[in-house]
Amino acid sequence: MLLLRLKKKDPEAFSEIYNFYVTPVYRFIYFKVSSKQDAEDITSEVFLKTWQFVTESDDEIENLRALLYRIARNLVIDSYRRKATQNLTQDAEVLEAVPDERQQRLLEQAESSVEMKSIEHVLRKMKDEYRELIILRYVEDLSISEIAEVLGKSKGSVRVQLHRALKIARELANEHGT
Repeated sequence: MLLLRLKKKDPEAFSEIYNFYVTPVYRFIYFKVSSKQDAEDITSEVFLKTWQFVTESDDEIENLRALLYRIARNLVIDSYRRKATQNLTQDAEVLEAVPDERQQRLLEQAESSVEMKSIEHVLRKMKDEYRELIILRYVEDLSISEIAEVLGKSKGSVRVQLHRALKIARELANEHGT
């Protein structure tokens, strides 16, 4: 198993993990920062910190995916703190820049660019906390348990907040005429 090889500090296992997770981690970060350059820098730092954690810590890794997203989330928060006045934006080209099966399905479901602009408009108007939940659940396809682990919250709390986020998204979509 790949996680067992990683625990033995196998660089090839880490390389496989990097190749498997770099696209979704980058996409998650890109949705939260203002530029491709920032997203690329933070994504690199995520994997550097993950390798450091694996090689220097004796802590057990129960869910690698959740660990990667938790590190990514914390680094994005650190980036926000460094750039206190940063303007958050989403860009549809992220979906084109990092192709994978899930993105292809999303693109096929979007009947026109107008729909994509409406989704972006709705996400942009939401509180970051709710936007993050929707991205983790419906773009990154994380389970409620994984999201709870990433955010350090209970599953019940995540479910309630996700329900609220979807309600707000529907209201914003109705206001926007989608």
